[in-house]
Amino acid sequence: MSAPPAEDLLQQWESEQARLRQQVLEEDTEDWQGSPDFSGLERVGGVDLSFIKGDDVNACAQLVVLSYPDLQVLYEDSQMVTLTAPYIAGFLAFRETPFLLEALQRLKKNQPTLLPQVVFVDGNGLFHYREFGLACHLGVLSGLPCVGVAKNLLQVQGVNKSEEHQSQIATLQRGGDSFPLIGASGKVLGKALRSSDKSSKPVYVSVGHKISLDTAVRLTHACCRYRVPEPIRQADCRSREYLRIHFPAADT
Repeated sequence: MSAPPAEDLLQQWESEQARLRQQVLEEDTEDWQGSPDFSGLERVGGVDLSFIKGDDVNACAQLVVLSYPDLQVLYEDSQMVTLTAPYIAGFLAFRETPFLLEALQRLKKNQPTLLPQVVFVDGNGLFHYREFGLACHLGVLSGLPCVGVAKNLLQVQGVNKSEEHQSQIATLQRGGDSFPLIGASGKVLGKALRSSDKSSKPVYVSVGHKISLDTAVRLTHACCRYRVPEPIRQADCRSREYLRIHFPAADT
């Protein structure tokens, strides 16, 4: 069976995003989310994909689970995968979600007591072209609370790297400071967060699923030792290390 034409594929994907978007919960759903110190939260997950340089098909899909609040690694799963969907801006989830979801399902089957209570995703959630980024996609399909944390600003829905945006970044004086990312419609799509006192460059936090934006921002800051929240940082480091060990001749 031949692959559907690009236009048909995009229409199919847009329809799927619109359908799943209706299931996103943008509010706190768990008891620990309402606690000032996240009492009851014990396990935080992080996911990432790392590629061999020059190869955009074969990747290491990584899941880590860290203890909270001490952020020690409790579990890790590194799996080489072959991506079959093309990369198209705004549709990253169709490339990556199946493999990240499989990692969560393996954990649920083999060591269910280590299943994370929230997952940090290296990418966007509601801060997206159609308000349904990778963090939303993974959240809805897994049923787990998810937070999207992007390192770079997605210029979308009227949000861009304007002089005003740069001046707002300058007002972030210490770790935990943030400002809203407001789309052309007036809706707050996410927040720019100074995640650490040591890093003046913000990260961009948005709701994935089953968490409010304010809680997502607060939790992201609580999980940061450096600029990137520790669950994502550990997932990135371990996936890159896996590639270095198993593909030593490749520049990763």
